[in-house]
Amino acid sequence: MYFDLYGNDDCLEVNKFYRKLLAEMPDLLFQFVIDPNNNYSFPLVSKSVDEIFELSLEEFRDDIKFIIYDRILPQDRELFFQSLVKARKEIKTWEIEFRALLPKKGIRWFRVCSKTESLPTGDVVFYGHVSDITELKDKEEKLRISEERFQFALDASTTGVWDWDLVTNRVFYSSLSLRILELESTDIFDDPERWDKIVHPDDLPKYYSDIQEHFDNEIPYYENYHRVMTSSGNYKWILDRGKVIKRDENGKPLRVIGTHTDVSLQKEKELDLLKTMKLYSDQNSRLLNFSHIVSHNLNTQAGNIKSILDFIDADAHKETLPEMLEHLRTVSNDLNETISNLTQIVKTQSNINIAVEQLKLSEYIEKTILVIKGYDKQRNVTIVNNVPQYLTINFNPAYLESVLLNFTTNAIKYAHPDRDPVITFDFAIEPEGYKSLKITDNGLGIDLKTYGDLLFGMYKTFHRHEEARGIGLYITRNQIEAMKGTVEVESEVGVGTSFKIIFNDM
Repeated sequence: MYFDLYGNDDCLEVNKFYRKLLAEMPDLLFQFVIDPNNNYSFPLVSKSVDEIFELSLEEFRDDIKFIIYDRILPQDRELFFQSLVKARKEIKTWEIEFRALLPKKGIRWFRVCSKTESLPTGDVVFYGHVSDITELKDKEEKLRISEERFQFALDASTTGVWDWDLVTNRVFYSSLSLRILELESTDIFDDPERWDKIVHPDDLPKYYSDIQEHFDNEIPYYENYHRVMTSSGNYKWILDRGKVIKRDENGKPLRVIGTHTDVSLQKEKELDLLKTMKLYSDQNSRLLNFSHIVSHNLNTQAGNIKSILDFIDADAHKETLPEMLEHLRTVSNDLNETISNLTQIVKTQSNINIAVEQLKLSEYIEKTILVIKGYDKQRNVTIVNNVPQYLTINFNPAYLESVLLNFTTNAIKYAHPDRDPVITFDFAIEPEGYKSLKITDNGLGIDLKTYGDLLFGMYKTFHRHEEARGIGLYITRNQIEAMKGTVEVESEVGVGTSFKIIFNDM
């Protein structure tokens, strides 16, 4: 039934309607008049005035202006009365939020909303209501504090927020998500391809499969570590987490929210730890191999000496003594060389406190060139030093001399018989930021498919060279790894070999 107040002539029915309506309204309803002499009066005030403002109807017959003034908090009085003066002057809606100190309830928040009219008598009349909005203000304050805490938590961390609407295929990226990419920008909405395009190619398959696994409801949330390219062209490690918060009736994802966390430092430490663990594992394997070599070589030499001495003892007339002594000297020399080699390896592997200095790499290469000038006068050796003179590395001086000399003499030793040796030293910065030195020759080359795993092994040789002992590369790698560096090799048979030293130095 439609009830038209203006079209209803039954006064009792209208009054009954108003009575019920006003009884259900918690607000204070009022008619407020200011005459030309600035006198205040309230021709109409609802009974809720006592509940709302703790004022009786009798008090409204007194000078209500001063009663209200006393109850409004001092810091809100000026704003309250200025807004009232403006609404009266401009005959505009009067709206204001203010605080009042009530006798029983204490400090409360109120909102006034009133229509303003000007009468021919000069009076200005306000028709409106006063609402107690204390609970709303408390909720707003708690929300504000919560948002401030959340914002502080975000600002103090390296975590960005993303919100993906799969219906519109739009993603919200917080400013912190963009800051990870080294982009100075505020929160934006963008397409999801922004992130997909900058994920490292090696990480994309796992990145996509993890998301799909969560979309298919196989795991409760999505989590993936991957690298993303920043605006500077460098990669950062990101921990990407997400969860579907809305699906359709068929379980298809409609909305996903998640976070981006910069874990580059943590990941670098993790990779360094894995690198160190691998280094220790390799060293343990080499030490075990070393112990077998020591046992085998020394036992062999000792067995040879014992056999020769047994021959001498068995020869009653000592006719074979000169021959046996010659054999004994040969075995003794071999034993001495074996012990010398093993001693050098032990020194490298057991030296913990190795002195490290800042060295000019180019100068040490020039020293190496001077040393090998008389190494093989039958060959016309060309050495090209492309390392900048100012460049420095942190390394042990004796180890650096040994490493450079070993690689250089090997390049000459295993030169191709049909061409003069050319050895080139090149410097570079690796993608991870480490300094590296590449030593390239045009020699015989090595079949890495056959010998790659044995290349740096002890007593491993790959060419029929009369001076090959299989000890140089083993010692060289030990010296590089003792400085927490690594060595890599590229080679092609008949073309040449490149050894790259990656220093533990940025």
